[in-house]
Formats: sequence, C-alpha cells, structure tokens
Amino acid sequence: MNWFTWAILSAFFAAITAICAKVGVEGIDSNLATAIRTSIILFVGWALAFATTDIGAMSSLPKRTWLFLILSGLATGLSWACYFRALQMGEASRVAPVDKLSVIFAILFAGIFLHERLTWHHWIGGTLIAGGAVMLAWKG
Repeated sequence: MNWFTWAILSAFFAAITAICAKVGVEGIDSNLATAIRTSIILFVGWALAFATTDIGAMSSLPKRTWLFLILSGLATGLSWACYFRALQMGEASRVAPVDKLSVIFAILFAGIFLHERLTWHHWIGGTLIAGGAVMLAWKG
C-alpha cells in the first residue's frame, strides 16, 4: 500500500474515533476518558511494535529522535485531552471538522519548520478546509 491508502485509512479510523469517543465520553470526566483511550492506544502501539520491529533497536536511537518523539507524544496527549473535552461539550459533527484545522497548522508548520515548498495547491486546499470547518462549526 502507498502513503495515500494509509492516509485514507487514518481518516476512516479517525472518523470512527470521533463517533466512539462522543458516546464514550458521556457521563464521565473527559480526562478520565482520555486516560482510558490512551491506555488502549499504548497497548496497541506496543503490540504492533513487537509484532513488526526489532525492539532492541530502541537503544541505538539518536537523542534527537527521542526528543521529537517525546514532544510529539506530549502534543498528542494535549490534543486528545482538548478533543475529548470539546466532544463532551459539543456535537461530534461540529467538533471533528474544527479539529481537522490541524491540517492547516501542519501545512504552515511544514513550510516554516521543515522548509517544505508550499504551492498554491496548499493555499487553496487549506482555505477550503478552513471554510468547511467554519461552515460546519457555525450554528446559524
């Protein structure tokens, strides 16, 4: 499979995540819901790693790799905590599109920090995503 197929699968599972999380967060603290979800993800992540990777290679990972994986994990945890709180307070059909504004941030950050070349496709696509998120979030 190529990157696009994996990205479509990611979007599909993210949609299922939003629906399951909305139902699962009802009646409990959003931080507890995030902790439960994270525990499951931790188990699945390690199961996949043990099944497909030489775990011994961890000891030879560069410090830079560790640093950025740790920062990524912290950002993910904060994102999920915010996402679950938003789902607890709002409708999944409105929260999920706003959450996808992360695409715009990712495009901007890729240009700024990774020096990726951004084309008019990025700007038009980002504008459409922003417009769609605003349209879906707005309760008129």
